Amino acid sequence: MLGKVVPLENELSKMKNVLILGGSYFAGRVFVEELLKERAFNIFVFNRGHVPLKMAGVREIVGNRHYEAQIVDGVPALDWHAVVDFCGEADEDIVKILEYLPGRIFHYIYISTTSIYQNTRILPVSEDAPKLSAPQPELGDYADYAFNKWLCELRLQIDCPKRGIAYTCLRPAIIYGPYNYAPRETYFFDLIYHSKPVIIPRNDLPLFNFVYVVDLSKVIQKCLGNHAVFDQAFNVCSEQLISYQRLMEVFEEVCSKKISIEMLSVREIEKRQIPLPFPLDSHLIYSGTKLQRLLGFSYTPIENGMKSTYEYYKLVQDAKRDS
Repeated sequence: MLGKVVPLENELSKMKNVLILGGSYFAGRVFVEELLKERAFNIFVFNRGHVPLKMAGVREIVGNRHYEAQIVDGVPALDWHAVVDFCGEADEDIVKILEYLPGRIFHYIYISTTSIYQNTRILPVSEDAPKLSAPQPELGDYADYAFNKWLCELRLQIDCPKRGIAYTCLRPAIIYGPYNYAPRETYFFDLIYHSKPVIIPRNDLPLFNFVYVVDLSKVIQKCLGNHAVFDQAFNVCSEQLISYQRLMEVFEEVCSKKISIEMLSVREIEKRQIPLPFPLDSHLIYSGTKLQRLLGFSYTPIENGMKSTYEYYKLVQDAKRDS
């Protein structure tokens, strides 16, 4: 949707306008923090306002993207150098932004997920691997999540060219880092911090890719308005392959603490309903070389990223203890 638009060449000669959809919880919050450091952007954040950022230099717009009027009335009509979408989870989420966002979009960056791929024995999984063709009922409450993310990508592929908008879909693997509200690394940190035993599979075969949330942020920054990434999709993940046992070694290193580890069979873990955050008997291995080579980007070793993540975790826990 077009409103009163500042000419693109005039706007970009000053500060570039970036609109972030979501942006107050985990990956989006870190992206805002990192983008502020560049001092090269007018930063706008549009979300429901449940967790205000209250950061100098960030204009927060409270609204729900599901309601057209809140998009039209809340977002200023500017030339948007980039829209970075962290929270689009359904086809109509994309449609409403493209249809009703005031101003003009130059580049739409959508944060998708590697979960959109079908299970395969061809590893590592590259960007052209087969995608989900239906929801996954075996995942319960998350049955629709990955399939809907794929539908969002398809909507961008169809609608953006019609509107003269460049798009980029980024598919991060397992994200870790500060502000992570998902029980992944923090599941283990809680046990380690309180000196409780950690149960992991006896089978050390399953291997996973991770991506440090700060690296994801830097990748997005390098993509902003970058013609080299237009109208393409990319996996975002470190080339390091990590098993449960290797992860325990990393945790012992970064926590400077001997971990009490108990290794059980997959059957026993399932019987006890131990909520381990990663698959017990299958790989999650993706190829991130396409984007890495294109951007000339080097990922943070997991040893370094987890050290910073645990330091942040300790600060939070110590603050809780002292309050």
